[in-house]
Amino acid sequence: MAVQQNKVSKSRRDKRRSHDSLKAVNMAICANCGEKKRPHHICMACGYYGGREVLIYDDETDLDEEY
Repeated sequence: MAVQQNKVSKSRRDKRRSHDSLKAVNMAICANCGEKKRPHHICMACGYYGGREVLIYDDETDLDEEY
């Protein structure tokens, strides 16, 4: 088992951890509806990607109804 020989200072420890923080997610604007979406992903609001409809949302289906 590894045993520490000398105390690691707070400065040295924090320098090592400087790359561990989470990065902010880039957001793009959907050209069809104007909602925010992830770049190179389908817009979940309208179902469009690259100017054409990829997902077809059925407005008649209500997911909250129990059958």
